[in-house]
Amino acid sequence: MRSLELFAGAGGLGLGLHAAGFRPVGVIERDADCCTTILENSKRGAKAMRAWKLVGSDVCEVRFTAFEDKLDLVSGGPPCQPFSLGGKHRAHEDSRDMFPQAVRAVREIRPSAFIFENVKGLTRDSFRNYFEYIKLQLQNPEIVQRKSESWLEHFSRLERSHTSGLTSGLHYRVVARILNAADFGVPQKRERVFFVGFRENLGIEWNFPKATHSRDALLWDQSSQGTYWDRHNISKSHRFYRDRDAELTDQRLFGPMIRPWRTVRDAICDLPAPETTKNSNGAITGHRFQPGARVYQGHTGSVLDEPAKALKAGVHGVPGGENMIAHPNGSVRYFTMREAARLQTFPDEFIFMGSWSETMRQLGNAVPVDLAEVVGRSVREQLKTSPNTERVQ
Repeated sequence: MRSLELFAGAGGLGLGLHAAGFRPVGVIERDADCCTTILENSKRGAKAMRAWKLVGSDVCEVRFTAFEDKLDLVSGGPPCQPFSLGGKHRAHEDSRDMFPQAVRAVREIRPSAFIFENVKGLTRDSFRNYFEYIKLQLQNPEIVQRKSESWLEHFSRLERSHTSGLTSGLHYRVVARILNAADFGVPQKRERVFFVGFRENLGIEWNFPKATHSRDALLWDQSSQGTYWDRHNISKSHRFYRDRDAELTDQRLFGPMIRPWRTVRDAICDLPAPETTKNSNGAITGHRFQPGARVYQGHTGSVLDEPAKALKAGVHGVPGGENMIAHPNGSVRYFTMREAARLQTFPDEFIFMGSWSETMRQLGNAVPVDLAEVVGRSVREQLKTSPNTERVQ
């Protein structure tokens, strides 16, 4: 199925959607370092990116009318800094808010469906009205904000139209939900809000995929009745059993189809310590030791035997002290680029261009590849099986 990727970043969402069966006619990204990463992987023959047509441009400068009624999907992650807990929280007053451009793309392209994602912070109480405003714009993309109109006035006009029952014009059935990446097999507790919409005239009914992994299942697996420690060849003296928790976590409560959350140890156990001479020479791409990690208030790192804390991009350069691993002996070190990429479920052959702080910024802004694939595959299957979908390839 044909798609268009906006605000591509380093390509996490696009890689996942490619694995789900979508093929982009264009990939738009303005950040020079992200573009370099995409181009380098394309040049190296990365399977998903070989045929990507990168447009190194600001989405604001792109006109989409040439794609009208020709695409199955529009996707992207509008810049999240206006809503991020680590940002300045200015929302609609922030010039980096690109949701209006995402709505414009939907209006001009009229795709069968769209997938947009953003940070969980967008759902905070202080942004709640703006969250609903975004959703109403996506539902009614042809009701455009007037030059003399504030966003609140536009919001009111959208509400009136939405409740009027009018059905003419372009409309989408939109659902939004916060998804925790760990619940879908990503070794990271990363919560993102997804907006998924289907064109109204397709008559599609859809819901977000059910979780495939859970914390309860991990607690069970780390109990004396589970196999977690045996799989990792951890000596009994270094195990901590979850027996007390397991008493409250009967395996029947989460069922045999629900798997344990994946942990940091699960993700990186086969990688040697980056402090070794072998890896400092680059035997494993991007697996270099980065000095300077330390614990301070609010920054304690990620423990080995749980999913990692959410990787952070950072507002001012190097992304603080959260992008680090906390060993059982109390020592800490920064995640290497390769380790961080695994926590975001990028394939090992994928490389990131730039300094360590720059690659961590790209990774901290990325959508986990596996999470994008789960959502994308569900959307594609719905489009594929719908009798009203006009374009299936």
